[in-house]
Formats: sequence, structure tokens, C-alpha cells
Amino acid sequence: MATPYEEIEVQGRTVRISNPDKVYFPERGFTKRDVVNYFVSVGDGILGALKHRPTTLERWPGGVFEGAKLSTRGDNRGDAFYQKRVPKGAPDWVETVQIAFPSGRTADEVCPTETAVVAWAANLGTLTFHCWPVSRTDVDRPDQLRIDLDPQPGTDFKDAVKVAPHLRALLQELGMDGFPKTSGGRGLHVYVPIEPRWTFVEARRALIALGRELERRLPDQVTMSWWKEERGERIFIDFNQMCRDRTIASAYSIRANPRATTSAPLRWDELEDVVPHDFDVVTLPKRFAEIGDPHADVVREGYSLEPLIEMVERDERDHGLGEMPYPPDYPKMPGEPPRVQPSKKNPLNWEDSPS
Repeated sequence: MATPYEEIEVQGRTVRISNPDKVYFPERGFTKRDVVNYFVSVGDGILGALKHRPTTLERWPGGVFEGAKLSTRGDNRGDAFYQKRVPKGAPDWVETVQIAFPSGRTADEVCPTETAVVAWAANLGTLTFHCWPVSRTDVDRPDQLRIDLDPQPGTDFKDAVKVAPHLRALLQELGMDGFPKTSGGRGLHVYVPIEPRWTFVEARRALIALGRELERRLPDQVTMSWWKEERGERIFIDFNQMCRDRTIASAYSIRANPRATTSAPLRWDELEDVVPHDFDVVTLPKRFAEIGDPHADVVREGYSLEPLIEMVERDERDHGLGEMPYPPDYPKMPGEPPRVQPSKKNPLNWEDSPS
């Protein structure tokens, strides 16, 4: 007979787990209990990634079964969904912070302060935690530059790994450094701690300048083209991940795939020796117990963005390169080019195309 619920203690908090025997990953046989226990086992690591940050919950309450899909803005009939507002009935120890969306609307979003909050969210079916690159002390000024090395069709994780040393070398030339992690899928993420002095718009422009320089150095391997039809078989630097309300899966998150892979923090010298499937709900806790969190230092004092802001200015002055397109759901931004696919460019819709 299935257990209707059980209670666990997480650092002095009692967390209730409903239907702990419910299978969440049929291919591996992992249950909700396994998912919650996983997050508790890497608690210090995931809390280091989430603590005091507004966090969207990617909830899969029915588990990751064949045919399950995630709801989108265009189709909300999925089996899973993004929870941007704190769920009703949350315990009083689940803290929140108010954030503003590009539309100007606001929401009180979960702001994890302890591991019990992660376990509570896991009980709700949360597999992936999407935290903002800001602290609750100032939700309008990022303290992390997040670089998403996104493999395009014809490329894979190993191609992203080939680009990564060149990215690090460029960062070090600018007096900065980053922290790599697997995305849990095919991509590679690099976090750069920065001083929380700049707006989202400025941080995004800085990332665009960084990506453009990397593209100049590796034109056959890296692309900054927003339009998929122009990217080719290269690694895309997804600059729009630095927009307000755009997030990437946090370190230690579980990804909604049959293998239950996880987003694993790495050291730079490990990149060539790993593949994404090395890290999952079983293997990452063992690694965490052995070596701890390779990203423990990511919370240290951030780097100045001034060198990248100077690159922004040089791109404009010397190359005539300005803004790049924002995602389609964003308001029209100053200096932004028309949001029209290259194949649709023509004199009638290019100059005055609406956003």
C-alpha cells in the first residue's frame, strides 16, 4: 500500500512529503521521495545558488512521463508549468521578494533562505529552480553575468567545451573569471560575479560585447545571430538570457528528461573529461559528498563591468554595432533594431517593422 505522506526534518524544519512513492522518473524508477532526498543531500550547494534570489519554480507534479510537456505562453495545456508567484498555502518560513516583469506587473516570488524551502518546493513537483541573477537587496541590478553557450543543430556539448577556454581567456584579459557548469542538457553555462552597480540593460549590452568579441576570435565556432536561420553549426551566445525575467536552470537543478540529469558545477580543468550524462540524481550527491561545491566562491565580491562597458562603446564607435533584438514579448527598447527575421527583410517591413 502506498504511503500517503511522510515527514522529514530539514535543519530544524518539518517538511511534509505527500505521496512519496509516486514515480517521477519511470525510466530510472525515481520517486518523489528520491527527488526530495536528492535536494536535501546537495542542500548546501543548491542553497548557495539560490539563497536570497527571486526564484521561479518549474513544477512537474505528475512526474516526467512519456508525452509530458511544459506549458508555454502560447499553450497553457501542458502537464508542467512555471510558478512565478509564491504558491498559496506556503509555510510562513518560505520568504518572498517582489520582482517586476518587463510588462511592469509585479509578483511576490519565492526567495529561498534555507534548504527546507528547496525540499518544500520539491514536494510540489519542482525539479528545476530558475533564480534571477540578482539579490533580494536590489532586484533591479544583477550581481551575476550569465553566459549561456548554447549548441545549435550539428553541434553538441563537446563543441561548447571547445569554446570555453577561449571564453575564459577573454574574461581573464578583462580582469574577470567565471564558474562553469553543465546545463543538465547539451549546453554549458558560465557565471561571472559582478558588482551590482549596473542595470539589466547595461549587463545585457556588456554580454553582447563579450559575445561579439568571442565571435570575432572564433567566427567558425561562435555566433551571436539572434535568428536561428543565420547561426549555422556554431555555439550561440544567448545574450537575451540577461534580460529581466530571463533565467537559466540553477546549479544542482534536475532537468525534466528520462535520465533525471542535473546541472553540475564544474572546475575548469574538468571540462574536457565530462559529459552531461555523468551527473544525475544518483551521481551528483556522491560527487558533492566527496569534493563539496566547486562554485562555493561564486558569492565572493564581484568584478567590475567597466572593461565590458568600454567594449560596448568601442563596438558602437569603431564597428557601428549597437543593440540586438529583444525577445518578442518585451516592450520596444531604445535603439533596438526591428524584430523581423532575415528572410522577411524587405523595404516594406524592415524600416518600420513593429516590435
